Amino acid sequence: MKNHPLLFLLTLSTALLPATETTSPGAPAPFPFAEATIEQLQTRMQAGTLTAHALTAAYLARIAALDRAGPNLNAVIEINPDALALADQLDGERAAGKVRGLLHGIPVLLKDNIATADRMETTAGSLALVGAKPLHDAALVARLRQAGAVILGKTNLSEWANFRGDRSVSGWSGRGGQTHNPYALDRSPSGSSSGSAVAVAANLCVVAIGTETAGSIIVPASTCGIVGVKPTLGLVSRTGIIPIAASFDTAGPMTRTVRDAALVLAALAGDDAAEAATHELPGGLRESLKAPLPANALKGARLGYVRIAQVQPNLDQALGAALQSLRDAGAEVIEVGEFPGIDQARGQMLEVFYYEMKIGLNAYLATLGPETRMKSLADLITFNDEHWAQEQPLFGQQEFVRAQSKGPLTEPAYLNALAACRRISRSEGIDALRERYHLDALVALANTPAKLIARTEAADPLFGPHGPSGDSGCLPAALAGYPSVTVPMTAVAGLPVGLLFYGGAWTEAKLLALAADFEARTQARREPRFLPSVLKIPVAK
Repeated sequence: MKNHPLLFLLTLSTALLPATETTSPGAPAPFPFAEATIEQLQTRMQAGTLTAHALTAAYLARIAALDRAGPNLNAVIEINPDALALADQLDGERAAGKVRGLLHGIPVLLKDNIATADRMETTAGSLALVGAKPLHDAALVARLRQAGAVILGKTNLSEWANFRGDRSVSGWSGRGGQTHNPYALDRSPSGSSSGSAVAVAANLCVVAIGTETAGSIIVPASTCGIVGVKPTLGLVSRTGIIPIAASFDTAGPMTRTVRDAALVLAALAGDDAAEAATHELPGGLRESLKAPLPANALKGARLGYVRIAQVQPNLDQALGAALQSLRDAGAEVIEVGEFPGIDQARGQMLEVFYYEMKIGLNAYLATLGPETRMKSLADLITFNDEHWAQEQPLFGQQEFVRAQSKGPLTEPAYLNALAACRRISRSEGIDALRERYHLDALVALANTPAKLIARTEAADPLFGPHGPSGDSGCLPAALAGYPSVTVPMTAVAGLPVGLLFYGGAWTEAKLLALAADFEARTQARREPRFLPSVLKIPVAK
């Protein structure tokens, strides 16, 4: 780490405004499993010095200390009442000589739009779905259980995965309230996989699962200083996940290391008879994800740097240092400019969202048990209006209303919008850039630093009147249904920022290897200190 070009960026706060020097008074005592990886924990369990019960109990205690008290992160919306019993069962299997794999006994949190047929709720953060019981586990949950994971609980999220109303508040839901960024409690965790990102960053679990339609894994992972993977559409089944848009939705791992993300992704991947997109999963991909990540993957790699419009100078400086780090590792970095046509694609993307949300939500609600009164998107709209104070105190449901107004998926407006998204992101975008420049992958800024949670007329004291500027780099891969990986890159005024690697369909193993090499060279991840703010509190005169 000495003399590394990213080193000075880790203390870039001195170039902006001074950061608070101490941790929050509510911060807990040191945690014995802080930053522990899956393989480290497995080694201890195999040696008999750790049990799944003890590990699960430790994370439950940490959630109580940080999430329910102390800094009050509010990342976990619900604890699984059967978590310790599940851990005991897995300890019994291990004692009998049965070990299911590297996830055996590992505590995992799930975003609260991933169905579980147990004593927990699945609500997408909405009070409308409290008590509405899924009849089956989501396919990915079944795979996690089969792999031996302990389902620890559910995480809070931006309600309805951040697609209910204009000017939605990331990390807020009617059921769960506001989740806080662990690096500065007055800052947003971003969304919509807000609670999953915060839980991993704050060591409330080993692994969390998020979902993404257009940035909901990558953006909060970057903002909370962790690794996030949005896989190729079809690598992970969406059966049992509350949908937004079937053309873009997926689930993926959120972890503290790239290696852990690869191991979890291998467990999640697989064919699902009920999910047509999974039938295209290439043979051997799961095994390649399990294999050790190759060292020096950046050496000889050709990477295309995609510039983000209107990035602030401090972010531009951070990116410059990251690109130099890639070059120092032996990669050839080619500047390809801004992603072509991305602004045009945004409007087309929203059109697809509106059409597919109505169809998808109505289909999901039809799978629930008979006790729920919510049978359609129209029912949800009515519920939100009838419970205005609980569900709409901060923002409305304009997105729901627009979706409700749409017709069937045979309409030309929908078909044209979807075709435009695919053309811009794939044949004229990622595929064209990779072919033109003979690229192994593309790299970009994953997201800007965290914004303030509160909406006020006052300017952000760190980043000016409109907060941190510069778009997210995750949209092209999201629109294409192609994979992307974010890994911690630096911190700006103590707020994490990630570097994004993305590429063509089914290139997860390559992207993870490149990201792991960058991670090993930069070691940019830092544990959060639960500061009330990244600014010093002025002393009253």
